[in-house]
Amino acid sequence: MMPFSDEDLLPVVKNIIDNKIAPMLAQDGGAMSLLDIKDGKVYVQLQGACVGCSASGSTLKYVVEKELKAAIHPDLIIINVEAGMEDRLEEL
Repeated sequence: MMPFSDEDLLPVVKNIIDNKIAPMLAQDGGAMSLLDIKDGKVYVQLQGACVGCSASGSTLKYVVEKELKAAIHPDLIIINVEAGMEDRLEEL
């Protein structure tokens, strides 16, 4: 169980994505948006050059997940939401 509420996590996660992760992804033409946080699960969407890139799974695990877990909490769960699934987060 997370020691933080989803509302507490939102500005912290957004800050890390906007200021640390997004600039790294942008170097390769990629982008990422934060869709939502529910029950300690962080829903993101890889965009730009990340879509369809064979390294996107590694990027999610070794860049996004690593940064967020190190900065916030090791039990965070990061879920990449495929395009078109934004309205169906509870199914993921």
